[in-house]
Parts: sequence; structure tokens; C-alpha cells
Amino acid sequence: MSETEQAGTTARTVTITDDETGKSITTPVGPDGTIPAAALRQVDPGLRVYDPAFLSTASCASSITYIDGDRGILRYRGYPVEQLAERSTYLEVAYLLLHGELPTPEQYEAWRHGVTVHTYVHENVKLFMQQFHYDAHPMGILVSTVAALSTFYPDAKQIFDDDVRMKQIVRLIAKMPTLAAFAHRYSVGMPFVYPDNSLDYTTNFLSMMWKVAEPRYDADPILSRALDVLFILHADHEQNCSTTAMRTIGSAHADPYSATAGAAAALYGPRHGGANEAVIHMLEHIGSVDAVPGYIEKVKRGELRLMGFGHRVYKNYDPRARIIKRTADEVFAVVGSNRLLDIALALEDVALSDDYFVERRLYPNVDFYSGLIYQAMGFPLEMFTVLFAIPRTAGWLAHWVELLGDAEQRIARPRQKYVGPDERSYVPLDERRPAPPGS
Repeated sequence: MSETEQAGTTARTVTITDDETGKSITTPVGPDGTIPAAALRQVDPGLRVYDPAFLSTASCASSITYIDGDRGILRYRGYPVEQLAERSTYLEVAYLLLHGELPTPEQYEAWRHGVTVHTYVHENVKLFMQQFHYDAHPMGILVSTVAALSTFYPDAKQIFDDDVRMKQIVRLIAKMPTLAAFAHRYSVGMPFVYPDNSLDYTTNFLSMMWKVAEPRYDADPILSRALDVLFILHADHEQNCSTTAMRTIGSAHADPYSATAGAAAALYGPRHGGANEAVIHMLEHIGSVDAVPGYIEKVKRGELRLMGFGHRVYKNYDPRARIIKRTADEVFAVVGSNRLLDIALALEDVALSDDYFVERRLYPNVDFYSGLIYQAMGFPLEMFTVLFAIPRTAGWLAHWVELLGDAEQRIARPRQKYVGPDERSYVPLDERRPAPPGS
């Protein structure tokens, strides 16, 4: 690796040399620390980078979300997430992610109206959802129903028609809360509640979730705003597992409903969308504030895991965690404290003052408090991942649109490192014998 003078500036370069052939190539390093994979192929077309889970591989260039894990920075289209959570709304953030700029008042009103009038779903969608087993998981219902929407809107396949594409985007963002609420109510045997388009986005969702017999459901504005903040914080997070799935499926030019269903299926996995549920299980396992020190010692000995601390990306305090901590305080001021919150506060106090966790930079992340907030608001554990999928839909779709407009993108086709057997000849069935032990 070296630095060279170019036009009065210092440019960083990397030199790759094949020690066998002596062939060498020098390639510039971008300001973001990336080098083109094509440089390796210039040395030898047969060379490949082996990178399990793509930990050091950038698969795309994106202008949507910026993360600096070392400094604890998260920005949507350049705007710090802290400012957006404090001053914006989820629908405005969704517009920002999709269009690249914050809307003018006229643009926002048109966007809000478009989303609001598309919250209803076709009656046959209800019939489709009612075919699931009575104890079906609401996330499984959501994934399947989103995929089924592609059959209700066949024009969605016209992905390069700007007007048609935007119509599907509006439909998806509008209908996700409706489908999510329907999935919950079906899973607990309650009748579906239709959208109330006189309500804002999150209040409408809470109405569809909790309304029973009252003519109009009026959510506590603090709880409605808390949910809106959580939706902002979960709207996008760069190239995570589900977003990568969205882009991979989108690279095949699948319609947005199919691609979104695939992304939601990735989110359904407990290693991705189940972190806040794992925090609740951990707190229930601890059981009491008095048991926190003992649990911490077992974590330090490697016997147990501390859920909700540390992050794959952030090596500093997760910027979303500070916001969500304030939101949690506001929510619990309305609904009251509970045993799990007391345990969580004690756990946080011990972990943040213990050298073991400080040295390892294991700070609370967004999942540590989000599950507590959801539970305090009455959401069952089974709905936690569904609540993640609703706001992340805007981020998924923003990446899908960006992918379609990126001339460098092709259909996703990673290479592999083959580790199977060499060529061998077919043996007829009656001549085969069991392989020797240990072979």
C-alpha cells in the first residue's frame, strides 16, 4: 500500500502482485476505503475474494444511509437520525428515503394523502389471510400476504414505469400497517378493524390493533408519537441481511411485492429481526433486580450472553439507543413501570460501569429498549418482528429503486469457493458399499 502525488493531492493506492507470475497492478483506493474487485481480475481472471457473510465486501454504491460505527453516527440522506427522530415524522422520513430530499409542504400533503387513501386492502386479501391455521405466527402471515399482493396488482411487474412503480411503493407503505394489524387480530381470533383515514399513520395502526367496540379509537398521543419515533429509527440501516435480500431479489427484476416479501422473510429470522424479543426473554430469565450481578458475572465468564448490548456495526454507543431510552422514559411515564424495566435499568447501570463491558465497548443498542416499549404498549412478543417490518418497508423500497437505477448493477451472482469432491465415476446401485468411517 502506498501514497502517490496526483495533481497536488495525496492519493492512496494499493499494489497487488501475483508472486507466481510476477504480474502486478496498482489500483487507487477510494475515499471510502474501497478498491474495485476488477483490479484483482486484471492480475488473474481466475482469482476470487473469499469473504463469508460479505464482511469486507461492498456490493453496491448507495446514497441512502450513512453509518460510522466507530463514531456512533447514523444518517438518512445526510440528516442525523437524532434530528429526524426529534423533529420529523415517519411518513416524512419515508419520503426522504425514497426521494432523497425532505418534502415541501405541498409534496408532503400529496404524499400523506396518497398513503392514507391506500390503506385499505382488497376484500379477497382478507379471505386469503383467513385460510391460515388459527395459531399461525403473525409474521408468517405477513410475509405470505405481502407476496400474494403481487397477484392483486399485476401492473407491478412494470418496474421501469415511474408512475406505476411509485403507485406500488405508496400501496406497500400504506398497506403494511393494515396487513400487520390484520395478522395480529387473526392470530388472536378477533375480527378485523378497517383503517380510519381520519387518523395519522401510527394512530391508525394502533386503532386497527386495539379497537374493540368504541366508535373511534383515540390512542394516547405520547404512545402514538413513541411508535412513530421507533418507526423512524427502524426505517433503514444500510446493507443489513433483509436489505441485501431485497436488493438480490430486485436484481432479478422481480416486482416490489415479491422482493419485499423476500426481505421480510429474511427479517423473520431470529438472528436479524428477533433481537428485541431475545432481550425480553433474557430479562424474564434474570427474574429480579437482585439477580442482575450474578447474571453479569456469568456473562463475563462466557456462560451466558448479554442480549441488547453491542452491535455488528456500532463500536460506540448506538445513536438510536439514546433516542429510544428517552422514548422509553416517556412511555413508562404513561403506562407505569414494571418488573422487566427495573431489571433492564439495573442491568444497564452495572454493564456501563463495569470495565469488562466498557473495554469491549459493549453499549446498549436499539433492541435493548424497543422490546420493552412494545411490550409496555401491549404488543405480544410475536408482533415484535412485524413491528420491525412496517417501517423498514420504506428503506427496502428505497434500496430497490436505487438498485434499478444503478447502471453498474447486474443480477446478483456471487461466486463460491468449491470444497466438494473431485471428479468421480458413477457406481451402479447394486455395486455400492457404505463409505469407510471417517471418510
